[in-house]
Amino acid sequence: MNSPRSYRIAFVMILIALFFAWLLNVSSGSVSIPFFSTLATLFGQNVEVDSWQYIIWNYRIPKAFTSILVGGGLSLSGLLMQTLFRNPLAGPFVLGISSGASLGAALLLMGTSLLTGVTSLAFFQDISLAVAASVGSFLVLMVVIGVAQRIKDTMALLIIGLMFGSITSALVSILAYFSNAESLQRFIFWSFGSVGNLSTLQVYILAGIVFLGIVLSVLSIKPLNAYLLGENYAQSLGVSIRKSRFVIIIATGLLAGGITAFAGPIAFIGLAVPHLTRQIFDTMEHRVLIPAVFLYGAILMLLCDTLAQLPNSAQVLPINVLTSLVGAPVVIWLLVRKRKMIF
Repeated sequence: MNSPRSYRIAFVMILIALFFAWLLNVSSGSVSIPFFSTLATLFGQNVEVDSWQYIIWNYRIPKAFTSILVGGGLSLSGLLMQTLFRNPLAGPFVLGISSGASLGAALLLMGTSLLTGVTSLAFFQDISLAVAASVGSFLVLMVVIGVAQRIKDTMALLIIGLMFGSITSALVSILAYFSNAESLQRFIFWSFGSVGNLSTLQVYILAGIVFLGIVLSVLSIKPLNAYLLGENYAQSLGVSIRKSRFVIIIATGLLAGGITAFAGPIAFIGLAVPHLTRQIFDTMEHRVLIPAVFLYGAILMLLCDTLAQLPNSAQVLPINVLTSLVGAPVVIWLLVRKRKMIF
């Protein structure tokens, strides 16, 4: 699959698959709604039960849209990190940004005994948890960017990011140790990840963050392609290492930090989808990989969210469980079939 025509055909097929994955997601839920009634609602027609229209338009469609943003954004941030560090095991959270978001959420949910007046008031605000997690990820991102301006070795930056992640994880563990059972339970439920608990305002904010991350990623296509052959080669092509690295880190921080803040820490997607896409497209050109990775991530997230919703039941499995159980075997099968990892 190396010709422009084959890429166009592939993208048309991916978009069709995305539409059907979205339709399947919208058709599934704790309330059993006939498929044709769902289609009628989507086309603006009246159905026999008025509450079905409310459920579809006010809950299922926003949840499906959130799944596209979360899956696509995490996958894209994983691609950026794997290319920047030239490491197939790098994911969207290697810079400690996700851990920073977890620390912000932990301070709000479990730090009540330390910040009684602040957290008790903030917790009742619709967007307070996302704001706390965003502030945590933003602070860690600023520290990482400050370090990135001082060191030249990209691998050293990777190690420093992992150390920041360890520090923030340790602080979260301390908060968990001293928190009460109710606060600890709230934090654990947040850490499971969810795409169905966002308000309309939160969905709009998340969409804006992901869109900005996509724009920065597209602007970084040339540096990303050059990074594949090393920083020295990139410099010989006129790429500013410091500037390009700064933009890529900002894009990753927006995508991974923003998504974690609103949907919780969701594992596997960012690490695996870039590999899955390279196996299918057999290319390293980021003009192809960026949109392909985003679309594949969106499809996988929609399917995982659909499976997480137990049929005709109010019970919903943690999305983190499904992303690993569904995605990991697919990637293993592809790698065994191809007998190599393209990177």
